[in-house]
Amino acid sequence: MEALKNAILEKGQVVGEDILKVDTFLNHQLDASLLNEIGKEFKRRFEGQDITKILTIEASGIAIAIIAAQYFNVPVVLLKRSHQKILMTALMRRMSFPLQRQRTTRFVCQRSLLVQLTRFWF
Repeated sequence: MEALKNAILEKGQVVGEDILKVDTFLNHQLDASLLNEIGKEFKRRFEGQDITKILTIEASGIAIAIIAAQYFNVPVVLLKRSHQKILMTALMRRMSFPLQRQRTTRFVCQRSLLVQLTRFWF
């Protein structure tokens, strides 16, 4: 993860005591070469693990999850913040407390995407 470490040192900004702002290369603007290196590194570190899906929370995690999924040749499952009418049945709900929002957020996912034998990387 040397490429990520270098990007953080060169472009990251510390906000307050507990937030690292990475919007110039991982959030608002994406560095495709860096994402590719991160995907390769995840594949190297988790090689041999029986991962069948990659689970991520919408927005910030999508780009890295998709690149990593290409290396693992598995689908990406997105946890959504909003309760959509199309997902009204068989939902899986989880709570999160992101530091930048300072409030608890509920995430939902269609339960059928999280079958019992699925091995996630999150």
